[in-house]
Amino acid sequence: MKLSNNKILITGGASGIGLGLTERFIKEGNTVIICGRKISALQEASDQFPSLITRVCDLSVAAEREDLFNWISENHPDLNILVNNAGIQQWMSVADNNFFQRAREEIAINIEAPVHLASLFINLKSLTTIINITSGLSFVPLTKTPVYSATKAFFHSFTLSLRHLLKEKNIEVVELIPPALNTDLGGKGLHDFAPPVSDFMEAVFKQLAEGKTEITFGFSEAMTKAGPEELQKAFARMNNNS
Repeated sequence: MKLSNNKILITGGASGIGLGLTERFIKEGNTVIICGRKISALQEASDQFPSLITRVCDLSVAAEREDLFNWISENHPDLNILVNNAGIQQWMSVADNNFFQRAREEIAINIEAPVHLASLFINLKSLTTIINITSGLSFVPLTKTPVYSATKAFFHSFTLSLRHLLKEKNIEVVELIPPALNTDLGGKGLHDFAPPVSDFMEAVFKQLAEGKTEITFGFSEAMTKAGPEELQKAFARMNNNS
C-alpha cells in the first residue's frame, strides 16, 4: 500500500495503537478520520491534530456501524483505507458473576464490529486497503484475558480468509500483529512494562514501506514463527500464575 495521499478511517483512533497510527498517518501526509465512543477522547485527539476528522460512534451497535458507513459514503466517498483497530480487553475469569455480559461486550467490539465494517466498506468503490489489528495473543492466549485472546485468534483467521477473498476486488488486506504495548488496554498500569507505541509504529511503517502484509514486532514476531513446542512453552511462561 502507498503510505501517503490516502483518506483513512481508523476505528478507536483516539487512544493507544489507534492514536499512534493516527499521528503517523497524518505525518505521512494522509487525511485521517477517527471514530470512537468517547467525545472527550475524540476532542483531545482533534486538539492535538487540527486536521483530524472525528465521528462519534458506538461500534458495539450494528445500527451505528451502518450509520458510520452511510456517513462516510455521503461525505467521504473517496475514502480508500479502513483500519479496524477498535478493541477492548477484559481481565476476568469464567467464574465471575458478570463473565458472560463482559464476554459479549468483547465479542461485539472485537469480532462483530470489524466483520460488519469489512462487509460494508468493500462496497466503497474507492476502497483499496483494509488493515486489521490482531494480537500476538492470536497465537498463544493469556488466560487472564480468555475472551480477548479468543477474539483475536478469530480475527487473525478471518483476516487470512479476507485477504484471499478480496484478491478479486484488488483490495489489499494487511494484518498488524502487535505484542503487549504500553497502553491502557485492559486497564491503567497493566502494560507499563511493555514497549512504547512509538517503537511499534516505527516497525509498522518500515514493514509497510517494504510491502509486507503481515506486520509483527518483538513477541508477536516470535509467536508467528513458533512451532507447537515453542507455543506450549510460551503458554506455560505466560500463564504459570494464572
